Amino acid sequence: MPVFEYRVRDQSGKVLKSQMEAETLNQVRDTLRSKNLMIVEIKAPKSGMNADIKIPGLTDRPPGLKQVAIFSKQLATLINAGVPLVQSLAILQRQIESKNFQAILKILRNDVESGTPLSEAMAKHPKIFNRLYINLVRAGETSGTLDSVLERIASFQEKELALRGKLKSALTYPVVVLVFALGITYFLLTTIVPQFAGILAQLDAPLPLITQFLMAVSDFLRNSGLLVFVFIAAFVFAYRWYYKTPKGRMVIDDIKLRLPVFGPLIKKSAISSFARTFGLLIGSGVNIIESLEITKGTANNAVVEETIENAKNVVMVGEQMSSSLATSKVFPPMVVSMVSIGEETGALDTMLGKVGDFYDREVDEAVDSLTAAIEPLMIVFLGGIVGTIVAGMFLPMFAIIGQLSQ
Repeated sequence: MPVFEYRVRDQSGKVLKSQMEAETLNQVRDTLRSKNLMIVEIKAPKSGMNADIKIPGLTDRPPGLKQVAIFSKQLATLINAGVPLVQSLAILQRQIESKNFQAILKILRNDVESGTPLSEAMAKHPKIFNRLYINLVRAGETSGTLDSVLERIASFQEKELALRGKLKSALTYPVVVLVFALGITYFLLTTIVPQFAGILAQLDAPLPLITQFLMAVSDFLRNSGLLVFVFIAAFVFAYRWYYKTPKGRMVIDDIKLRLPVFGPLIKKSAISSFARTFGLLIGSGVNIIESLEITKGTANNAVVEETIENAKNVVMVGEQMSSSLATSKVFPPMVVSMVSIGEETGALDTMLGKVGDFYDREVDEAVDSLTAAIEPLMIVFLGGIVGTIVAGMFLPMFAIIGQLSQ
């Protein structure tokens, strides 16, 4: 029998960690809830019913978010048209081009055909169907609205793909220009500058301060350039190690939110993601505590996760979530007010949807403004580097020509 690891919170708020043997994930969940324990996390066993299934002959690379979004949309359409679930999965299995995804859908179809709920069948593949997806499908199965839930999931994933694309486009240009600038600088300093330095040494010309600096940097890169790469590698290793620690992750994620240009963009995208994810869960019938716990797992920022955790703790003692969000550094007063109105009117999912739409537009505008501002700055930056090197090399030459003309 599979062994599930779990973390729960008792009535006093203490977090407990243990294991339980059970046939299915639902059995573990029902048993813990019958003991009045708040479920924090349930981990599927490494081997057994809910473990990732290795498919012989196929790579371990799971289908991307775009493929899963298309699958969700198509499955919702087929179910809404009255096609039985098993037949819907069989149709999609034949249509999908990815061999990996075809094999996974075949396993899903066989499991569902043998009587396993779709959510439990999907739980065997956590690398493809995350906790958010599985809980939404379970809520749809319970309420009999699986088609509409899948439609919501597809819409949510399409918006997430669009947001990722916008952020990627905003970051790609400056990164490419920066790498290009560093490559040109390294080439000029290690190839062109030494040749000019040899000519100036033969002429015994007086060297301006900028020329002396460039020659010193050139000598360092040619003679000790390996130290630069060692330093960069050590810095990257230290950064990754520190970020893996709870304190380091909190410090670095807080710095990200405070960055002068990218900080507001990161914060707006975090609010948009929170509103869309939490609103989707609440609107699909998942209880508010579990919705907050799942949303926290999708935040990808320690500061945002801490804010959501505090909000969940406030809700657990019977208070309004908005009172906790009001004290956070992430959520502005407008968002807090919208959440508060949603709690008072019982339309929290609707208000969260409006917040998500508003911040989607804010992210669009921020990305457009950032792209428009970065392009001239990068051109000036690249021109400044090349201009500095050219000036440093030719100023002594001009001085020598001036002396010879006198």
